[in-house]
Amino acid sequence: MTDSRLAIVVFNLGGPDSPKAVRPFLFNLFNDPFIIPLPSPLRWLFATTISTLRAKKSRGYYERLGGKSVLLPETEAQAAALQEAAKPYAQDARVFILMRYWHPMAREVVADLKAYNPTRVVVLPLYPQFSTTTTGTTLAVLAKEAKRQSFTTPMEVLCCYPTAEGLVAPIADKLRAAHDAAKAHGRPRILFSAHGLPEKTIAGGDPYEWQVAQSTEAIVARMGLADLDWKICYQSRVTPVKWLGPPVESEIRRAGADRVPLIIVPISFVSEHVETLVELDETMRDLAAASGVPHFSRLAAVRTDTVFIKALAGFTEFLRNKHTPCSATGVRICPAKFGQCPHAA
Repeated sequence: MTDSRLAIVVFNLGGPDSPKAVRPFLFNLFNDPFIIPLPSPLRWLFATTISTLRAKKSRGYYERLGGKSVLLPETEAQAAALQEAAKPYAQDARVFILMRYWHPMAREVVADLKAYNPTRVVVLPLYPQFSTTTTGTTLAVLAKEAKRQSFTTPMEVLCCYPTAEGLVAPIADKLRAAHDAAKAHGRPRILFSAHGLPEKTIAGGDPYEWQVAQSTEAIVARMGLADLDWKICYQSRVTPVKWLGPPVESEIRRAGADRVPLIIVPISFVSEHVETLVELDETMRDLAAASGVPHFSRLAAVRTDTVFIKALAGFTEFLRNKHTPCSATGVRICPAKFGQCPHAA
């Protein structure tokens, strides 16, 4: 079945497009109640303070990438590939990019959707694993803005795809090759690194940590290698509260003490950005060298991998007549204790 005018909205975090945009980008991030669950005046004060304190350091990171985030160009490449891959599903298919904390933001995207006047809208996260702090907050602001602008075309939403074949297969294939190369330096250890979250977020019923484990276990099973040495760890801690662990830094130091080669897999990222290109490729690589790790490699994100993009395009047909938000299996996948799972029980 084909649609006459299909709009596909893909979304991600966003990032500053100039040095001047770093502080307001950080303010938007830390002023989000899904990220910082404080009353509005306190959250505004916190966001103002921390964005000011962190702006200089963050600008330094982005200077290594040419002064701005690479996430929008990465997403534009994915959107172009997806628009091409979606042609079998629509007479006219157009992909729209939504970023949560910097442009293009919800107000711009909904206005563009109204101008396009689609017969059907499909919303696809570029976060494989659901969290209230990523997919949840973006869906909330998109729905709010659609209501404000009186955009009434129903939106069919994919909430997560942590074990989808189109995600697992390309990662497993690339990881198998990286594992073979690393064996020349000893028995490789694989660190599946995900963006961290405060433990209290998970305690509140957020399924992110569980879904990260599902992705990792599916990839390990797909590789089919006996006695594989692997570990899930977390990166990018920000606030001083207790975060998910172990941190990637401690696992790198442990690998150095064990003198084993390391492969880092950015398990929660489908695009390259500051956390992969700077935090992993530079800061963590330097830490590995200083810790005595004999070999360090980092698996590239899936980006515009053909298998991954075809999977995203296929979700447009998969979601037809489904209750949404919907997992890539069509049913709820999260255990009942994760009350923040958006899929109806």
